[in-house]
Amino acid sequence: MGWLAGIFASCALAVAAGPLLAQQTDAQPTPPASQQASPDAQQPAGPGEQVHTGAVSGLDTDARLQNLLADHQFLRIEAQLDQLPPAERQFYRGILANRNNDPKASIQLLEPLVDEVTASGNTAHEKLLRKALAEDYLRSGDWSKAAQAYQTLETRLKGNLNADEQAGIEMPLKLLPLAAANPPMTVEPCDPFELQVSTDPLGLTEIPVFVDARPHSWMLDPTAPFNLIARSLAKEAGLKVSDEFATIHTLTGRPIQVHVTVIPRFTLGGRITFRNMTAFVFDDQDYFFPQTRFQVQGVLGYPALSALGSLTLTADATILVQPREAMPPAAADPPGGKAAKAAEPATEPAAKNGKPVQGARFFFDGDQMIVALGKAGQERMYVVDASGQQTYLTSRYYSEHSDDFTGKAMQLFTLPGAQAMPPQPAYVAETVPLIAGATTVHIHYIQVLTQPLGSAALDDVYGVLGVDALDQLKAYTFDYRDMRFSVKPE
Repeated sequence: MGWLAGIFASCALAVAAGPLLAQQTDAQPTPPASQQASPDAQQPAGPGEQVHTGAVSGLDTDARLQNLLADHQFLRIEAQLDQLPPAERQFYRGILANRNNDPKASIQLLEPLVDEVTASGNTAHEKLLRKALAEDYLRSGDWSKAAQAYQTLETRLKGNLNADEQAGIEMPLKLLPLAAANPPMTVEPCDPFELQVSTDPLGLTEIPVFVDARPHSWMLDPTAPFNLIARSLAKEAGLKVSDEFATIHTLTGRPIQVHVTVIPRFTLGGRITFRNMTAFVFDDQDYFFPQTRFQVQGVLGYPALSALGSLTLTADATILVQPREAMPPAAADPPGGKAAKAAEPATEPAAKNGKPVQGARFFFDGDQMIVALGKAGQERMYVVDASGQQTYLTSRYYSEHSDDFTGKAMQLFTLPGAQAMPPQPAYVAETVPLIAGATTVHIHYIQVLTQPLGSAALDDVYGVLGVDALDQLKAYTFDYRDMRFSVKPE
């Protein structure tokens, strides 16, 4: 289900959620995972390790690495790359470059392996490789290659995609053919700047933009794979909207028709200008919230936000943008250049411009932004959802902190967006410390689930950090240049 589907469902459940959160249950909490008897039970994880449901000892190296990859354990995989044979090392370095938002390096590492992996009959490797390459082409703005790559992924491996994976590729699979002939987006360089933002009736951040010199406010969503624009706004700006359309379900949880357009000039805050920005056009009624009478005008997603370089949001409703440096046209990578360096062991950058690198590593895993929080060597993986309204911690967090809730009353918690899921037993954590790099921050009054939800995308992380947690911070930064998430204390 897409981010907007979660917002619609959360709004619909808002009235019911209040009494449920106050309702106590006689159900006993699920014992910590380390205490549950199972034929596949693991020993408690050591420093820096996380228990992964279903993982068993005695796996060969490749199976173990695939388990770590599915468990978002990118840092642990990086530390083991030198132990791999050359071809396998190149494969996993390419996958990690994809997760580390370096599509150019990922493409250069993975493209030469396509025929070999396909011929090998290793379906798991082929699925990882083709999905990574499709995402790389999309992030690089190569609409035609991305459309073809997603089509090939679906044609060859549809029977090997689970329901979550099929939902995850629905948007690019159906929308990219509409944009296959669109020109690439370019960004005009500018100096760092600040601008004031606002909070919309949904509690999410909106930023001032100009669509061909017409002022509007668009919602920020760092993980949305596409920019979106309302049909009425496109019409007002005189944009050419495609006659062709695609019907998708995962964006709002119900079928909607989506067209495509190209915005010749798009300006953010009157300072940084995008040329030939592709945006997908939705009908106004599909993004109208009757409870608040709020109409979404547009959504600024990953394609635009990653081009900004670094984005800092502060508690006083200010955004600081530090754009990427102007880059010359792409040229062939020389021997020993970036692609060759990408094949070297991944290391932590110690400094940037003479200053220590700040913050925690973050990664893209499909449409999830995964951040590694905790002391060095003991990181735990969390989803950062800057367009989600509510923070909650999963049963995986509870398993490691169950003693903190001894003697406390359990409650029922309705998961945001989970209309078909019954209320879940949960505790309220009054204070949760989170460590991002060298900085410790505290978030307060957070729901902690005691039982797995049955969804690997949620059960395999320690929690989902939404805007209610981020708003408790003095400031937080997404730095797409170094893939760092940094915070300032509350």
